[in-house]
Amino acid sequence: MRYRLTFAAGLALGYVLGTRAGHERYEQLKKSARQMVQNPAVRNTAESAAQTSREMAGKAFHAVSDKVGDRVPASVADRVRSLRERGQGGGEDDWGTSNT
Repeated sequence: MRYRLTFAAGLALGYVLGTRAGHERYEQLKKSARQMVQNPAVRNTAESAAQTSREMAGKAFHAVSDKVGDRVPASVADRVRSLRERGQGGGEDDWGTSNT
């Protein structure tokens, strides 16, 4: 999802920089983008997608760790363990990212 948003932002930026319509078109696009970002439906959808992706990432993490088990090299297991311990008190999920 992040890559799609990055691609869309790059596409929009390329259009704005490459257009011959000038400053008026730039201001029009900027206003449209601002309205879209401030739209409550867009915000709710983005927050819900972020929450769903965090939940799925956590489920995937647990599913993989259950299947892989002791077959992971000790150095990797130690690194994952230290990341999980670091995230315990900071409001972070299994991937070390914030849940906001």
